[in-house]
Amino acid sequence: MSKQVQDAYIVAATRTPIGKAPRGAFRNTRPDDLLVAAIRSALLQVPTLDPAAIEDAIIGCSFPEGEQGINMARVAAVMAGLPHSVGGVTINRFCASGLTALQMAADRIRVGEADVMIAGGAESMSMVPMGGNKPSFNPEIFTKDENVGIAYGMGLTAERVADRWKVGREAQDAFALASHQKALAAQAAGHFTAETTPVTVLDRLPDLASGEVTVKTRVVSLDEGARPDTTLEGLARLKPVFAAKGSVTAGNSSQTSDGAGALILASEKAVKQFGLKPLARFVSFAARGVAPDVMGIGPVEAIPAALRYAGLTLDDIGWIELNEAFAAQALAVIQTIGLDPARVNPMGGAIALGHPLGATGAIRAATVVHALHRQQLRYGMVSMCIGMGQGAAGILERV
Repeated sequence: MSKQVQDAYIVAATRTPIGKAPRGAFRNTRPDDLLVAAIRSALLQVPTLDPAAIEDAIIGCSFPEGEQGINMARVAAVMAGLPHSVGGVTINRFCASGLTALQMAADRIRVGEADVMIAGGAESMSMVPMGGNKPSFNPEIFTKDENVGIAYGMGLTAERVADRWKVGREAQDAFALASHQKALAAQAAGHFTAETTPVTVLDRLPDLASGEVTVKTRVVSLDEGARPDTTLEGLARLKPVFAAKGSVTAGNSSQTSDGAGALILASEKAVKQFGLKPLARFVSFAARGVAPDVMGIGPVEAIPAALRYAGLTLDDIGWIELNEAFAAQALAVIQTIGLDPARVNPMGGAIALGHPLGATGAIRAATVVHALHRQQLRYGMVSMCIGMGQGAAGILERV
């Protein structure tokens, strides 16, 4: 029997602060612990919800191995104190993992197979490096030129985008500076407070002389990446890191980071049953592939598709979180599609705030949910490029 299509509503949305990797605030904090903090905080936003009504937890992670292996979603669900009846599955679409988790959770509700779901993402780039601990490409990809791009580092693909879409070094550095300035202004104004869950971190410091371990507690409440000392002159002095004569530098690229995000979704039935307050409706999602050697341009294909599924145009979207994997690719996407720069990353992006890979989609979705309410906007969008040549976009509507 076919299921009736129904709306999926986001009823809670939060994230941890984003720590710098590998020596930042969460350098010794496990990603599943960050995820537990986010899930527990999301549950506190819906105190009337019976946790036993939650069907499943779908969690994104770009490199699900080591500390973020062994099905981190299920581990975190149990550690967060959810009933054992709540399932957990960890999924991977690289940088769009968190957004894809949100889409999958929403779809379970929309087709009538669930009434309450958890979606999210977690990534510790301090503990699991880019590419994982043991990257191993299929040798066959090197036998055909058109497949070699799968093995390219993302920085090299950013250089190709910069060259092909004519995005110069000065424009990239100016974009990076603006990211820091917008992020700092948003922090000063307290705009991140509603979406962010402070995380208590325990530091265990051994005393070799006495053999004792001192435990110190600190609370992390702010994203670490935004730098008030960033200047165009300083950015201009940085050398390219991916190509000797290139334009992509550490300063105009996203920061490696640690963080987690969690959202709770509910059907209209569950909203009424538990007296929940919907924050946003999940409207549409699209993922599209592009040539792997220019993976950064992926949103150019995904955004129009998501808009088409929603029956909307770009003019309808009041807030756009376009993940800043690299200034080069973000500018190429903005220019090619014709995005309004004033609506793109109004509070800064990954260049300033960080990019904890598989968590970013969930983190930026939380940003959109709260921004739509703060600014009284109707529609918002999260979009990003994806390693190996993909793009994704998801659209939310304020309720």
